[in-house]
Amino acid sequence: MASNPINTLFVDVGGVLGTNGWDSKSRRKAAEQFGFDFSEMDQRHRMTFDTYEEGKLSLEEYLDRVVFFQPRTFAKKDFRTFMFEQSVADEAMIGLVRRLKERHKLRVTVVSNEGRELTLHRIEKFRLNEFVDAFIASSFVHFRKPDTDIYRIALDVSQTTPKHVAYLDDRAMFVEVALGLGIHGIQHTSYETTRAALAAVGLDDAAGG
Repeated sequence: MASNPINTLFVDVGGVLGTNGWDSKSRRKAAEQFGFDFSEMDQRHRMTFDTYEEGKLSLEEYLDRVVFFQPRTFAKKDFRTFMFEQSVADEAMIGLVRRLKERHKLRVTVVSNEGRELTLHRIEKFRLNEFVDAFIASSFVHFRKPDTDIYRIALDVSQTTPKHVAYLDDRAMFVEVALGLGIHGIQHTSYETTRAALAAVGLDDAAGG
């Protein structure tokens, strides 16, 4: 097998290895289930969620600002449980990354925008520690994509250079920023298209399927 120039895979979690942790669909579902006004909650969310993702607020503080700023008929622990339940693994994508890591001896680095508590929950629930070598989560490093510093931190921690990295993300802008740094960015839209795009940069998946 020929030597492969790609030695590291950067991968997002929400939208790639699983569902988005707390997107608009999940928030709307929460409003319906718990019986509160979605538009008011969503406006508050948009004003403060970046701060939570940058690790400058705890989940408790975020919930106090966005949901529990007034008396509710439900408990915070029940709402938090609901939030965590929205995280569902994409077993096909996780399987692909696992096989590629083993076949090509890759370093796998998560590069994600996510709050600390959701990140830790998804690491455990998706068993990411079994195949991910480093976690560059926005709440850990206090930079969010598309800030180029989060990619530079990932490069430093992974001890590699952009030309040796393939990067999977479902957000076009984040892929574009990575491409601007010389990283092989791939926008994830489906298992099959991502598998083909990875094969095109030398990361073929022999197991397939």
